Amino acid sequence: MAIDSKYSILFESVNIGPVTARNRFYQVPHCCGLGHMRPRAHAAMRAMKAEGGWAVVSTEEAEIHPSSDLSPFPEQRIWDDHDIPALRLMTDAVHEQGALAAIELVHNGSHSANHLSRTPVLSPSETSIDLIYPKQARAMDKTDIRTFRQWHRDAALRAKRAGFDIVYVYAGHRLTLAHHFLLKDSNDRTDEYGGSLENRARLTRELLEDAKDAVGDKCAVALRFAVDEMMGPSGMQASDEGREVVEMLAEIPDLWDVNVSDWSNDSATTRFQPEDGYQTSYIDFVKQMTSKPVVAVGRLSSPDMMVSMVKNGIVDFVGAARPSIADPFLPVKIRDERVDEIRECIGCNICVSCDNMGIPIRCTQNPTMGEEWRRNWHPEQIDARGTEQDALVVGGGPAGLECAMQLARRGYEVTLAEARSELGGRVTAESSLPGLGAWKRVADHRTYDLGQRGNVQVFLDSKLDASHIGELGIRNVFIATGSIWRRDGVGRTCRTPVDVADGASVFTPDDIMAGKLPDAGHVLIYDDDQAYLAGVIAEHLAMLGKKVSFVTPASIVSPWTRETLEQTRIQTSLLEKGVDIIPHGQLRTVGPDHSRVACTFTGKIRTLDCHSVVLVTERHRVSDLFDALRQSANNDAGPELAALELIGDAAAPGLIADAVYSGHKAARDFERDKSEVELAFYRREIIALS
Repeated sequence: MAIDSKYSILFESVNIGPVTARNRFYQVPHCCGLGHMRPRAHAAMRAMKAEGGWAVVSTEEAEIHPSSDLSPFPEQRIWDDHDIPALRLMTDAVHEQGALAAIELVHNGSHSANHLSRTPVLSPSETSIDLIYPKQARAMDKTDIRTFRQWHRDAALRAKRAGFDIVYVYAGHRLTLAHHFLLKDSNDRTDEYGGSLENRARLTRELLEDAKDAVGDKCAVALRFAVDEMMGPSGMQASDEGREVVEMLAEIPDLWDVNVSDWSNDSATTRFQPEDGYQTSYIDFVKQMTSKPVVAVGRLSSPDMMVSMVKNGIVDFVGAARPSIADPFLPVKIRDERVDEIRECIGCNICVSCDNMGIPIRCTQNPTMGEEWRRNWHPEQIDARGTEQDALVVGGGPAGLECAMQLARRGYEVTLAEARSELGGRVTAESSLPGLGAWKRVADHRTYDLGQRGNVQVFLDSKLDASHIGELGIRNVFIATGSIWRRDGVGRTCRTPVDVADGASVFTPDDIMAGKLPDAGHVLIYDDDQAYLAGVIAEHLAMLGKKVSFVTPASIVSPWTRETLEQTRIQTSLLEKGVDIIPHGQLRTVGPDHSRVACTFTGKIRTLDCHSVVLVTERHRVSDLFDALRQSANNDAGPELAALELIGDAAAPGLIADAVYSGHKAARDFERDKSEVELAFYRREIIALS
């Protein structure tokens, strides 16, 4: 299809060795929590990317051998021929949509624990494994290296039989044997595989040559390589050894997939890397050193930036993992000049957290992600309405906005009532805090969409009660009134209220986000939520010049953010801003000028000077309107309703992603047969016994 626009360069075909990509959009390998355990779900998710216009769609890591066993995390596997049928589901589905299928072959070396296979862990040198488990990897001898090369070659041949068009050699993110051999701090060998950079790169060269010899007649061979570890002189740098590796291997792979290491740097959140394209300055030299096509990433969502990177000779392909998750149809929307409709990635790393927890992928912006097979959800398509004509959504936060948008797409006449003067709810509030500005995209995308539809009415400053709903006469009501933060200190570890003395100054996150701040003096932030918000508020108040102590029953700040790859950055940032961190502390009493904190292990009490306390613990659901409507319906005293549903944080406080999903599901399920909804809810992939 000829594209005549300023974005036409993005839709040129590009040769990759023996295969040709139909355009420049390239979904690089990314984990998804589906893997070998859920092959139908995996195939459907990748096929959706291909339908959305991505020219190349890649798997996640595919373990090549039982000695690279990442159990319990469900990555891909290509251990033997038994894995080919499951992988063929993906390649067939991707090919049906006109895209190329790529597989990222991997041996994880000391990043594996081999919990399932119980085989010895392999590494260039003797070392502890990466995981917190008392096990060490053994240094590979020459026989091990030859055997490993054969495993990799055999896996490449299986990948070819499974229908893949591109086969990866993976040397990045400190996650793979090839990368471990390349890095000085993980390779202290004195033979021809250690010492000089040429020696340390020997194994990567051999893997590339082996793969090209085995499958290069029909498959392109790609190298995924981290050019910079972002550790300064302590690690590999793009200005030094990273550049030398590219120069050394320049013409061997058919494609260079380049990024930074480790994973927390490559998938940095907008909280710490707010700019899209943040990796460009590290990888922009690569294309100057090779005639082969180059793909790179950096949370790229702007079509203008994509065009600039291609025209300026930085990349041949626009690489994406997270932006392709947030909007699988990003290429099609650019092609059709519907750029305003793109669901931009907000860089929250909820997708990343799923892999770290070993669960199926999900996304804050795209509630259909991971549900393509299980629920047959499509990000751009939804069933038309049933027999009902209209619907009322009360609350314009993430759940209400998503619900209203999807109901409108189905064809209902939608009324959205928001009590405040601005849409967005908690998204708008939280996006005002440091580092969370990109989160406003959740509200902006939905607000824009609603504004383009003639079947939507939005009313701001409209707090409704049951009588108002009766007056409106709308029979189908969705309540998305959200939640508020508790003021009594009840949280994750303490189920009884904190003793607050008269005259004590107590705040909640709602106060801080509304601009109501503690006066001058020492502020104590008590985090018994243990997610992300308390750390953001601590940073916010410290940046305003306040003396801040951070008390938490946990052993570290914001422990949940380990799943989003941010915890180290968060704690470092707070310490650099002078925040006093007090772990293992449970708040017992709050007074006008001090608080008492108990050790979570010994119960020993310590007194801390402070003039105000911010309690970040749990939330109360705001369900009064729903309760009143349900009660009046039971008494036949209120408005006659055909449907009444509580959604989002008002139903169950959680992440923004949970609220968006709740609103989306409610809109999808409206007027559907309840038994059909139940069947979809419990649809599982069962491994057949033969």
